[in-house]
Amino acid sequence: MSIATRTGDAGTTGLMYNRRVSKCHPRVEAYGSVDELNAALGLARATAEHSFVQDNLLTVQKDLVTVMGELATQTDDLARYVKDGFKLVTADLTSKLDQLVHEIEAQNVSFKGWATPGANMNSAALDLARTACRHAERRACALHEDNQLHNPEIIVYLNRLSDTLWLLARWVETQHAARSNSPTTVA
Repeated sequence: MSIATRTGDAGTTGLMYNRRVSKCHPRVEAYGSVDELNAALGLARATAEHSFVQDNLLTVQKDLVTVMGELATQTDDLARYVKDGFKLVTADLTSKLDQLVHEIEAQNVSFKGWATPGANMNSAALDLARTACRHAERRACALHEDNQLHNPEIIVYLNRLSDTLWLLARWVETQHAARSNSPTTVA
């Protein structure tokens, strides 16, 4: 079977359980934005020099599969989705991010105010992922405001992930500055 199924040639795509919707449907926008975030995280992971960053980003990428799956399922199909063994986004996923934030903050990360992305390749990739995360969060909020998002924990998770990515980018900058014995270049 070819990857080119041609089923989307008319501008529709399939959700879970063979539900067809427009490719610009708000649900498709939401899980598509999370997919873009996942790709940006892949870039950040590929440019990371530290296993701490690589390992934590891989964990997040795996958790984003759960987020995308839930977003790709219409509310009417969620009971079937769970019955079929798929996981939903829970406070436990968000709690893992909270723990990571506390771990990073305990390492004397250097930052003052907001940051100007681009101090190094990896921190820039993390900042790009952060902005992709905020976009995904806005798309999830739009679904929620349209009463199409059953689980508001998705919004909480994406909000926390954005904060985590910002902090992780500052951690990378701090590590880079410590290695080169120069001050961090955050503004």
